[in-house]
Amino acid sequence: VQLQAYGGGLVQAGGSLRLSCAASGLTFSMYSMGWFRQALGKEREFVAAISRTGRSTDYADSVKGRFTISRDNAKNTAYLQMNSMKPEDTAVYYCAGAPTRRDGISQTTGNYNYWGQGTLVTVSS
Repeated sequence: VQLQAYGGGLVQAGGSLRLSCAASGLTFSMYSMGWFRQALGKEREFVAAISRTGRSTDYADSVKGRFTISRDNAKNTAYLQMNSMKPEDTAVYYCAGAPTRRDGISQTTGNYNYWGQGTLVTVSS
């Protein structure tokens, strides 16, 4: 199983980035997907999650209204569209997959079996 996160980079405050997470080696449609981030010196935190079908989504309060999570099961890929970015969004962003029997989602890192390698996002002020 491999989750490949990419799309990070340097952006100015107020700008946008789109992260992608390409999955292989698993039945993608059986996994809810999540994005987490870890800033320097801080613990990893939940950002967003999407259910297997994409019908349900959840966001951290800090990104609601600015970030949008989506997925394309035909392409085995999850996305995180980040708009109106702030310097405090600077972090390494990780995608993760959690096997779910029903169309649920989770904010808990322990529920996620597989993790990508992370992609660095830097927002300059």
